[in-house]
Amino acid sequence: MIPIEDHTGDVISKAQRGLGLTNAMLMEKAGITQAQLRALKSGEFNEEALRRVAPVLKLDADALVELGRGSWYPQQPGEIDGFRMFTTPYGSMTVNACLVWDKESRKAVVFDTGADARPILKAAEELGVSIELILITHAHEDHVADLKRLLAKTGAKAYVNVREQAEEDFPKGVETFSAGQSFVLGRLRIESVLTSGHSPGQTTYIVKGLERLVAVVGDSLFAGSIGGGLVSFADQYRNDRERILTLPDDTVIAPGHGPLTTVGEEKAHNPFFARS
Repeated sequence: MIPIEDHTGDVISKAQRGLGLTNAMLMEKAGITQAQLRALKSGEFNEEALRRVAPVLKLDADALVELGRGSWYPQQPGEIDGFRMFTTPYGSMTVNACLVWDKESRKAVVFDTGADARPILKAAEELGVSIELILITHAHEDHVADLKRLLAKTGAKAYVNVREQAEEDFPKGVETFSAGQSFVLGRLRIESVLTSGHSPGQTTYIVKGLERLVAVVGDSLFAGSIGGGLVSFADQYRNDRERILTLPDDTVIAPGHGPLTTVGEEKAHNPFFARS
């Protein structure tokens, strides 16, 4: 079971930074002490303190408490024919990449590379599918770390949103596109949607043609949290709410870190979006 990416301390810190609140402001508004805030940010569970900070940070208190208690884990979608997610270690964390293929043509697309693309290449060989397309959610190093190997082994075309060109980790050997472009692979249709905020060109790919609608969201959204708004917290929050969580509830969300989840799970249990 893949651990949830963010604990309550991460959620609190992201919301606090996004709202521009200093520690002193948060403590005063929530009526908690410095020691309590420090403990919360370390991930320590204190229900009373969590319920005090939640409204100040515009978070759902019940969802924040169940995340802190560890009583919620997103219901997993089970096996989806034509879809696999791969999780590889990257430093002190893990990072995800996805392989999606058309069952008839056996043509496949890879979303991001993970830290090590060898498990993807092995799976593609075992499944008898040909990787012809690589789509990058955003250009941060952990998501393109093994692109060179993937390109060399497959000869596939790789694409990343043109707005990522200013990023320090912008990968070589890729073509650029503007959000809104669609990609077709056999009977699969992949729509690109700009969900910036974590990075300038962070893109969500909505995959149509599988038995379930799948949204590969990169670091836009995690199970129980959102991606850090490194460019704009406001944009990240709005794009998640308006461009991801408006998809059907049974849409499978494949994030850049942490476990799979669904739109319905996040609307009900993500502290940023659930509302009691």
